[in-house]
This record gives sequence, structure tokens and C-alpha cells, in this order.
Amino acid sequence: MRLLIAVAAGSVSLAVPSAGPVDRAAAFLAAHRQPDGGFAEPGQRSTPSVTAWAVLGLAAAGRGTAGAGEYLAGKPTADATDIALRALALRALGRAADDEIARLEQLRRRDGRIGPLVNSTVWGVLALRAAGHPAGATTVRYLRRRQARSGGWSWAPRGAPDTNDTAVAVEALRAAGVPSRDRAVRRGLAYLSRLRNRDGGFPLVLGRASDTQSTSWAVQAFAAAGRRPPAKSRAYLLRLQRPDGSFRYSARYAVTPVWVTAQVVPALAGRPFPLR
Repeated sequence: MRLLIAVAAGSVSLAVPSAGPVDRAAAFLAAHRQPDGGFAEPGQRSTPSVTAWAVLGLAAAGRGTAGAGEYLAGKPTADATDIALRALALRALGRAADDEIARLEQLRRRDGRIGPLVNSTVWGVLALRAAGHPAGATTVRYLRRRQARSGGWSWAPRGAPDTNDTAVAVEALRAAGVPSRDRAVRRGLAYLSRLRNRDGGFPLVLGRASDTQSTSWAVQAFAAAGRRPPAKSRAYLLRLQRPDGSFRYSARYAVTPVWVTAQVVPALAGRPFPLR
């Protein structure tokens, strides 16, 4: 590391290169850990959801989160997606998630769906794979059947496709061992590519403005498939990083900075879910 040394008026000052965008974002997240071990948005109390996302963001940046595991273990939930998210966070912390995985298996239906939604199913697959469990052939078939003609996936079985659920579905299929050249994966990426805006970012659905969360999910989907994400997409994300290291939700809005930043970090770090 080069140091630029200036001597003036009998004093010496050292200037070091500024931290990169991932390190700055991780520092922002770490600063929002609360005394109870959880994480919170500025001025608010810890919540399990924000904590799990912060854990995943910090883990993607190669940073630990002391106390977060104990906090999450003490906050039970019955929601399938929340259970899966918690399992992913615990595994990212190097902790067992046996109870969470057992509950996800109990929520698996005969058609392969995990919980009530397509969204809960894709997160269930990611959690199972993070814990070293198979996704299950019936669940993979279920996800294949839920792919729309457009190539996208929706939040719920009868919903309209969106970029976020499509991106996570691609990650789930890849985590389940589906090859990147598989037709379902290729169609999913093609759907995402069609929705990319001129600014390089991705919207939730066609016709909306770009946002950092949707863009981050799309970037992760390309990474999961072994494809280079569009260069303009990374540039879009970097343009929306604030001086404190956090990320804006969009060019227009700056909301829920801990949640948003935690979702951007894995994309910038090139680490799709489940984190390895």
C-alpha cells in the first residue's frame, strides 16, 4: 500500500487510498448493529428481517457479525420465506440451521412447493442448498412449471412475473444443480435482459424506473449462471452509493438504507446465493 506523506509546519499527515464500494457499504452495515446483536434501520429497533439481510450482506463482504446468530435464534417465525432467510443467514454465520431446515421440509407440499408461494419456494431451495440438503426433484419441477411464457417468474402461483422473483428463481435453479445452459435458466436471463433500462439498471416490472434492489438481483442471477452481468448495471449501482457507504433505493428515493445496502453488497461482490 502506497502512502503519500506530506510534511508541513512541523507535522506529518498520512493519506491512504479510500476504501472500495463494498468495504464502504460493509462499514455502513456494521455501524448499524445494535446492542442486542440485531441490526436496525437508522433510528429504529432491531428486526429479524433486517438482521438476516445485514448478516448476508456482511458475509458477502467477508465480514463477521458477532451476536447476530443469538439474536436470530431467539426470534421464532412461522413464515416460510422468513424461515428460509433465517437459515441462509445462520449458515452464512457458520451456524447450524437444523430446526429451520426441518420446518421447511414440513412445509413442502406434494407438488414440490415450499410454503404457499413461488417466492417461498425459491428461498426454500436456497436455504436447503446452503445447509447441504437437496432441493428435491419435485420442487425443481414445480419451479419449471411456474415459469411464465415471458421467461419470468412471479411472487405467487397466479401472479405476474417480475425481475426480483425471476432473478432469485434462476439462483435457486442453479443452486439445485440445473446447468446454466438449461432452457429455463436461459429464458430467465433473457427475460431480465429485456427489462433492463437505458440507465443500466433494472426495474421491478416493465415500465418502471430502475432501482438498486432489482438491479442487484439481476446482477446476481447473471453471476449464478456464470454470465458476466451487464457492465452498465454495475455502474448504475455505483452511481447510487452515498458518501456514508449506503445505497439509495433509486435515483429518486433514499429509503430503508440498511436493507437496500445489504442486498446490493452481494451483487457488487459477485456472490450469488447461497453464499459459498
